[in-house]
Amino acid sequence: MKDKIRKMLEDALPLVDFDSDFLFSELDSLGVTTILMMLADEFGIKLEASDATPKNLKSLDSIVAMVEGKLRA
Repeated sequence: MKDKIRKMLEDALPLVDFDSDFLFSELDSLGVTTILMMLADEFGIKLEASDATPKNLKSLDSIVAMVEGKLRA
């Protein structure tokens, strides 16, 4: 799943370093919105503004964990 998410997000946001441990700091509001919308569409999950936290978007691993958590819910 991590590789799928990485590929999808790198294609949409090519200037963002998804290997960064401070991914959230590299994102503007459009980048955050793009990530949430793409993940919601791709995985059929409901993501809201309250999910756009520095903790959830800190790194690619935390994004994957957020998606997996929503899929289990």
